[in-house]
Amino acid sequence: MAEETAGAGAHVTDAGTDAGTDARTDARTDAEKEPDTEPGAGIDTGIGTGIDTEVSLNIHVPHSARMYDYFLGGTTNFPPDREAAGRALAVFPYARTAARANRGFMRRSIRHLAESGIEQFLDIGTGIPTSPNLHEIAQRVVPRARVMYADNDPIVLIHAEALLQGTPEGFTAYVQADVNEPEALLDAARDILDFTEPIALSMNALLHFVPERAHQITEVFKAQLPRGSALAISHLTPAFAPEETERLAQVYTAAGTPTRARDRAEFARFFSGWELLDPGIVATPRWRPGQGGDGDEPTTDPEASCYGAVAVRR
Repeated sequence: MAEETAGAGAHVTDAGTDAGTDARTDARTDAEKEPDTEPGAGIDTGIGTGIDTEVSLNIHVPHSARMYDYFLGGTTNFPPDREAAGRALAVFPYARTAARANRGFMRRSIRHLAESGIEQFLDIGTGIPTSPNLHEIAQRVVPRARVMYADNDPIVLIHAEALLQGTPEGFTAYVQADVNEPEALLDAARDILDFTEPIALSMNALLHFVPERAHQITEVFKAQLPRGSALAISHLTPAFAPEETERLAQVYTAAGTPTRARDRAEFARFFSGWELLDPGIVATPRWRPGQGGDGDEPTTDPEASCYGAVAVRR
């Protein structure tokens, strides 16, 4: 991986997540190689930052981020992830299409928010880098944009350097953090973003993996964002293919990732008190289609089976 361009900001840190203590490898040696595949193999996350945080990959257990990577055609996944993804495809054959539709929603929503003047972005549940990443979208429009990524999957740390290749004028950072600990995540964000200026909070295909406290957690984030900030969310819903979606949630839950699809009313609660932008709450491919510029494929509502929406704090 190339070194950061002179003047470009970059930062990797740990917001206090648990660290493993098993065999280690240095992520700086070859971020694209498959890491040690012994269960519990650890990763040195000090990617050129002086931080020496060791974490456990738990690659013998499926992880939603690596399954998502598999659906997108990526290679940063392991046999348990592929096996679980195969079970998901058996009950929800649209999984690959739904993943691509989510990426399309991210591209269009972030481009719109950058074009509307927002220059700071907080992306929670980042996942394994898949270009174009959020900072690439934002910094194409606003080269000086500041972007903070956060995820709780240790393998994302191995590839975090790909998330730090921003523009010389801008700044990108990655924090190892868990959405279920919003206060710790916000503390890390305050070191990177200016909370007196608008921030776009992006939580794509994330909150259906928070079955019990998703609305309360979202309110914690919303309460700290200043006026002019935006909230972009996509979320699994049973509205379009109820039987397939229920079986999909069961597969993820059985694989160790509790999952809850939410209906329109439950999804709308995430945006309570904020102003929804047109076209409101729709299936992800129907949110401003044709504005992505990245060749979004035609996708039906049942194939997407996710709601998407963007709201602004006035």
